[in-house]
Amino acid sequence: MAHETLRYGIIGTGMMGCEHIRNLALLPGVEVTAIADSDAASRNWGRLAIGRDVEVYEDYRELLRHAHVDAVVVATPNFTHHEVLRALFETRLHALVEKPLCTEIEQCQWVVDAAEKHPGIVWVGMEYRYMRPVERLIEEVHGGAVGRLVMLAIREHRFPFLKKVADWNRFNRNTGGTLVEKCCHFFDLMNVIVRQRPLRVYASGAADVNHQDERYGGERPDILDNAFAVVDFAGGARALLDLCMFAEHSTNEMEIAATGDRGKLEAFVTAHRLVVTRRDRNEPATITFPVDANLAQAGAHHGSTFFEHLAFRDAIRSGGKPVVSVFDGALAVAMGLAGERSARLGRPVDLAELGF
Repeated sequence: MAHETLRYGIIGTGMMGCEHIRNLALLPGVEVTAIADSDAASRNWGRLAIGRDVEVYEDYRELLRHAHVDAVVVATPNFTHHEVLRALFETRLHALVEKPLCTEIEQCQWVVDAAEKHPGIVWVGMEYRYMRPVERLIEEVHGGAVGRLVMLAIREHRFPFLKKVADWNRFNRNTGGTLVEKCCHFFDLMNVIVRQRPLRVYASGAADVNHQDERYGGERPDILDNAFAVVDFAGGARALLDLCMFAEHSTNEMEIAATGDRGKLEAFVTAHRLVVTRRDRNEPATITFPVDANLAQAGAHHGSTFFEHLAFRDAIRSGGKPVVSVFDGALAVAMGLAGERSARLGRPVDLAELGF
């Protein structure tokens, strides 16, 4: 397989599925040969994103049974991931499944167990790891640039949730909750950067601004639109998430500050820069990371989806391990669910309460 073209199937061709299609089109040695989506409009979006003839299925199970593919990307709504993966594990295919891995702890635990027996690579889509300033921040922290890491702060101030097919993302039962749907990215980054076992989450959040006038079948959306969440780690480090989803046009959509006993690192997206500060030096150093125009146009994640697929492709070709494992994905979901529970109950929630 080292010199053959890898054939991909895309299961779910909504907004994120089409972003995967556009990024795969830029990646040498791969080709999207099949798509599946139960929604006719989404299937048409997939066809348009590919721009040529492709196998098209309404039922993802038919794609898994009959399409000529080596790997699949699962980009269906959160609450469907578990059932799609159940069908996938009856094949030998490689898979990249979008975050969150699942919406319930029991589902995540089942996937972790099943993936251990699966012959193909199973990788969880955590694009934020591959944003260039974030990737460099991780490298610098692990290389000792800040000394002993004590505090990690992540801020995302952005626009509200976008409209999705059948408005599935307006309800916790479908998404797992905002701290799962949106923030599993950030809990994953905390785990990667800190490299300690998360113990507990203390969150405070509410639905204060967005979707207040929306009704679906008479139901009002119940997803949080702002929250703070503090995570305690076994080695003594602490991490903070500051989320606001009614902060359009913020100077930076995401900021990450990693502070240790010797210095501080600050990553800024969309400024695409990293600022390095040392306690024993007066002048900070700034590193910029220009985003290639073709990658910027291929999706909403500043080129990171392309680099994620590059790593996924190379792991398939080399027979390697997933960089982002299903356990990584499950742990991020557990932290998000702990945060959702904490916000409801008004107290810290230990991950042990959820079986992690």
